[in-house]
Amino acid sequence: MVYKYVAYNENGELVRGKLSASSEETATELVSYAGYQVVSLKPFVPFFNLDKLSASLYQVKPAEIILLYRQLAMLLESGINISASLELLQEQATNRALKKVLSEVISDVRGGNQLSTALGKHQKVFSLVYCRLLGAGEQSGDLETVLRQVADYMEKEAATAKETKSALMMPAITAIIAVVVIGLMVIYILPSFSGLYGSLGVELPPMTKVLITIGEKAQSYIMQLILAVLVIVGAVFLYIKTPGGRYKRDKLLLRLPLLGRVRHLIELARCCRSMSLLFRGGLPLTEVMPLVIEGSGNKVIAKALSDVQQDMIKGEGLSQPMAKSKLFLPMMVQMVKVGEETGNLDVTLLAVARSYEAEAEDKIHTLIGLIQPAMTLIIGGVVGLIAVTLMSAMTSMYGQGF
Repeated sequence: MVYKYVAYNENGELVRGKLSASSEETATELVSYAGYQVVSLKPFVPFFNLDKLSASLYQVKPAEIILLYRQLAMLLESGINISASLELLQEQATNRALKKVLSEVISDVRGGNQLSTALGKHQKVFSLVYCRLLGAGEQSGDLETVLRQVADYMEKEAATAKETKSALMMPAITAIIAVVVIGLMVIYILPSFSGLYGSLGVELPPMTKVLITIGEKAQSYIMQLILAVLVIVGAVFLYIKTPGGRYKRDKLLLRLPLLGRVRHLIELARCCRSMSLLFRGGLPLTEVMPLVIEGSGNKVIAKALSDVQQDMIKGEGLSQPMAKSKLFLPMMVQMVKVGEETGNLDVTLLAVARSYEAEAEDKIHTLIGLIQPAMTLIIGGVVGLIAVTLMSAMTSMYGQGF
């Protein structure tokens, strides 16, 4: 990595420069060895970063990580050491970003780091939760089994995410097309009738007048409307990037009809499964909770988990703090309580995860079945309203003797 430094030389003069180092500590040592006294040191981020551009173009997909974990488990079971296994997988990789990451991982492993530590340095590719789980597998000497467990969990999570996206994709495309078609009808078709009706001196029904007026205004200020829409969309996008905006967006997603329940179940299932895997791996709850909070995909649930963690540290256990929040459903709270009393918390959490995943999958299929007819009715209703408006104008014209 490239670092930018500011330092004093032996003559007390302020100097600036750049250097490549594997870490900030190494960079500081290198500057000190050169006889400089470091004032500030930070990573150098160029205006145009080729590595970031490459990473955005060649993003590592979950399916590639799943395959990597499965193949790595198979190679380790066959007796090949970690470094050699990673080199074989790097040669087979077709994704440039993954190749680069694996190259750095191999270098760290050869330098004496554990696999989990080396993977943990690339959290955009390898989840910290899974890295800690792999670390537990390394400690127990059962890394191959843990690699397969992580791959199975990621596969299930990816399948659920794919189903959710497919449930939304078609209605979203349909809605966009409908908005465009209806917009064209209001802006270009309705105003074309205005001149005809005006030349005939027809007294138009109120609804027809309103729609034609809207169409004429929209046609006159079309560029301003497009610009306003772009500005609004851009402002919303930037706001969502802020912590407060992300929190409000996630809160809204949980309150959506039908879909909100699905997202809620998926998040709770992910939380339960992660806790189960980490707890089974031998990590105490005090270490499990921060990892689960960081791995949560919803800021509202992450906040609720943080509150649970604070109460847990005070000695209230896990189920009692969960019962204080409505975000944690009754079955989850009850099963956690049973797990705490019986000492089988990992088993009960896994059971909750499977139950919620099954319920979420069932609701996704129901949602897919409901959205298409609902979209058809909405679009048909709007188009029908425009058609009725035009027909009422025609009827009015005939009624006035034209």
